[in-house]
Amino acid sequence: MSTSLPNSTPRRAYAEAGVDIDAGAALVDAIKPLAKSTARIGADAGLGGFGALFDLKAAGFRDPILVSTTDGVGTKLKVAIDAGKHDTVGIDLVAMCVNDLIVQGAEPLLFLDYFATGKLDVAAAAQIVAGIAEGCRQAGCALVGGETAEMPGMYAKGDYDLAGFAVGAVERDRILPRQDIVAGDIVLGLASSGVHSNGFSLVRKIVAQENLSYDAPAPFDAAQKLGDALLSPTRIYVRAMLQAIKADAVKAMAHITGGGLLENIPRVLPDGIGVRLDASSWQAPPVFRWLAAAGGIDSHEMSRTFNCGIGMAVITSPEKADEAMAILTEAGEKVFRIGVVEPRAEGEKVILENCGKVWPC
Repeated sequence: MSTSLPNSTPRRAYAEAGVDIDAGAALVDAIKPLAKSTARIGADAGLGGFGALFDLKAAGFRDPILVSTTDGVGTKLKVAIDAGKHDTVGIDLVAMCVNDLIVQGAEPLLFLDYFATGKLDVAAAAQIVAGIAEGCRQAGCALVGGETAEMPGMYAKGDYDLAGFAVGAVERDRILPRQDIVAGDIVLGLASSGVHSNGFSLVRKIVAQENLSYDAPAPFDAAQKLGDALLSPTRIYVRAMLQAIKADAVKAMAHITGGGLLENIPRVLPDGIGVRLDASSWQAPPVFRWLAAAGGIDSHEMSRTFNCGIGMAVITSPEKADEAMAILTEAGEKVFRIGVVEPRAEGEKVILENCGKVWPC
């Protein structure tokens, strides 16, 4: 039986509907070496199959519990699109996932991404995936696959969205947070690299209100363009924290994302326990003072919207605090002793003092 169309029937191609299969294939070819650069023990990070395998035994685990996370970059992507700078948001994507894994004590093992756009720009997409691969290398996990979706009509010209999915593992007897957090324990803070990837709807509103261009010098750092400064990628704390965990110097960690200091730290605290933080004990990037002043944002709103200079909070015992600080500092982190754990039966779980050192109160 013939399967040819009648001469009167117009032939159609997927490209006429706005989907370029050849561009997708070109992107896969471009990113194969990027994925290969993230290979680690347990995964060869090859692309092209329908699924990816990971060998936990080869990776050295004896009684592992799997931990999984998923996240995105949010409206920081609009800053990248408007600034025409796509090489760092992939790092943000990885960071938002793997920093959530490490707070459970889990070592990141593998990562997958989802990239969706209206019309595929191979050059921009390759920059994005190069950032994802860089984030995976920083975290020590393998980029084992992903999905590129070209969906005309769903996204405006030039727009795209990203989602990430990470899987890690932790030995059953090393899961965090530990249950022995008590009053008198010490809270350490690991410096952030800037705004990271939360609060950008408010950031963008302030930029528009101030009638600023992303190509203009940043009002808080004239040496950088505003777009470059705001797109400073989320810091990945995995390698440093794995060393501190291995030394048994960590009771709990909180990744300071949406909800800021006020809402993320309580997520790892037992009942009847709170923390008192001294904002004068750390040096916050100047972007936060500018955001507070230009946006007229009060201290409570600042500390539940932004990380305010602390990307990861770490709870340790007084006996282990100095050791933890030394390990994290040697691993390249800027570490501050920012507070103490105390009994708190009622009221706010996080008391933040001396905020005027970070932003106007």
